[in-house]
Amino acid sequence: MKIRRQARAIAFQALFEIDSAGHNPARVLSHLVESANLSPQGAAFAEMLVKGVVERRTQLDQLIGQYAPEWPVEQLAAVDRNILRLALYELQHNDDVPIKVAVNEAVELAKTFGSDTAPRFINGVLGAFLQAHPAAELRPSS
Repeated sequence: MKIRRQARAIAFQALFEIDSAGHNPARVLSHLVESANLSPQGAAFAEMLVKGVVERRTQLDQLIGQYAPEWPVEQLAAVDRNILRLALYELQHNDDVPIKVAVNEAVELAKTFGSDTAPRFINGVLGAFLQAHPAAELRPSS
């Protein structure tokens, strides 16, 4: 498994646990990184993702509410909610990940961890977000 894909899966699992159980982000991430024997590069990437999502959770939840208005954020499946938070964070704040890769990785997480309808739902919400936020607006330097 590619380092970044594995790091995203770890970051998602950490975010899910933080969201569902309210556990300490640093402890959760440390435990998951150690259990997965993640490389230092992968651990740094996972940590960056988790910290970024935790710090911007309110803003990310507002975006989810805006682009999935028929579903109150707190009523979304925890898997879907945390995959969307992670993907929206990457789309807005991680310039070294191509937009298509961020979307594809979110859909893959949904296939692995979500319900049968999760990949389509995740893709739809991210697609709506990207329609409203062209790539040039998200990544002016690219």
